[in-house]
Amino acid sequence: MQQEFHGRVRLQIDDGIARVTLIRGDRHNGVDIPMLQGMLAAQRALRRRRDVRCAIIAGDGPSFCAGLDFKSVLRNKLPALLLYLRLYSPVANMFQRFSVGWRQLPFPVIAAIHGNCFGAGIQLALGADVRIATADAQLSIMESKWGLVPDMGGTVLLRDVVSLDVAKELTFTSRIVSGADAAALGLVTHVADDPLDAAAALAAEIATRSPDAVAAGKFLLQRSWQASPWGALALERRYQRKVMMRKNQRISVARQQRGGEAKPFAARELKR
Repeated sequence: MQQEFHGRVRLQIDDGIARVTLIRGDRHNGVDIPMLQGMLAAQRALRRRRDVRCAIIAGDGPSFCAGLDFKSVLRNKLPALLLYLRLYSPVANMFQRFSVGWRQLPFPVIAAIHGNCFGAGIQLALGADVRIATADAQLSIMESKWGLVPDMGGTVLLRDVVSLDVAKELTFTSRIVSGADAAALGLVTHVADDPLDAAAALAAEIATRSPDAVAAGKFLLQRSWQASPWGALALERRYQRKVMMRKNQRISVARQQRGGEAKPFAARELKR
């Protein structure tokens, strides 16, 4: 199954693994309004699929995503003004959902990073659960170079992967770091010569586990990470109730008792 959204994002699903590709490669996948809309449309399409086990986000061409295409976004004054006014909204705007929206999907998301990953690009990558980059990829929280702050979910997502002092330094300086250095800092999970192949291998491994247990594990960790100890323990009990004795948990037990015989898992039941 393959779909294209707003001429900027291609979604392909094979055997429960979704591949979401930014397809503005001639502009290093610079983010314009159609790309924002395309990414949100891809999220909506995936949210309806109970068979998806994992998603991989990648960029076509020489870069993962070189950041916001300011010239394109600001070309038309009225839409640009409307976008500015959304900063006063009490709810997350489309720029923030572009990245944070991936944390709300009930399956793991892996970002495969190569080339440039700047500004909006690194915030998109941070929205994934796992990031795999080439050693020579270039990553930067680049907003201060433009006199801005990261506002596409960066503050929510950074705090899960790096310490406050590292986040501050990267934000203050707009410094470009390599994929290898990003891994040492915690911005990147793994370094690989071919991030797409590595992401596909990880997705295949995840697909051998109960889709409900994986979804519950994702939401449990996200919600408990900043919670109080007692709040985290309550979340453990809550998500265990959601999966225990359900069909996919029984299949998991049967697989273990039979030496891993591959009875297929049922479609995912857990949503949030």
